[in-house]
Amino acid sequence: MQICGWRTGAGEPRLAGISNAMKGLAMKPHHQPPCRTRAALLALTLGAAFGLAAQAQTPGQATPHLVLKESVLQMPKSDTQEVRVLTASFKPGDQTVFHTHRSPVTVYVLEGQFTLDLEGRAPVVLSAGQAFVEPPNVKMTGYNRSATDALRVVIFYVSDPGTPFLDPAH
Repeated sequence: MQICGWRTGAGEPRLAGISNAMKGLAMKPHHQPPCRTRAALLALTLGAAFGLAAQAQTPGQATPHLVLKESVLQMPKSDTQEVRVLTASFKPGDQTVFHTHRSPVTVYVLEGQFTLDLEGRAPVVLSAGQAFVEPPNVKMTGYNRSATDALRVVIFYVSDPGTPFLDPAH
């Protein structure tokens, strides 16, 4: 691949599109006159690749920070879904009922430490600022295992309208 007078060196793997451009240190000059816009092209490529133009923070302007990104199965498929955002506060030692959810549930810890015991899986422990997607149709119980500290969480749930948030399990 050749980009503005530069080409990748012999024997290097050829990666698709922008990947070769990103290997700037591994690129070698081609025997052509230098391109006047090489620096501009490289800056544009790097900016696009890393989202610098879109991520530049203007003073006084908030910028979102990704906490969790996960592909999930078994989302509702009806034309209309109901989005619920709930909060829960746990005193030291509190726990949820043993339950399941019909759709994935995302929990975000505001304060304290949340322990989630999922049937057939290792426990998940989340601290403030962390999030986790609870899988549907898996039996679970959530805990505040602290003897002294409170726990506060925000819960995001998308379901078919009228679907119960949880189903008690036996």
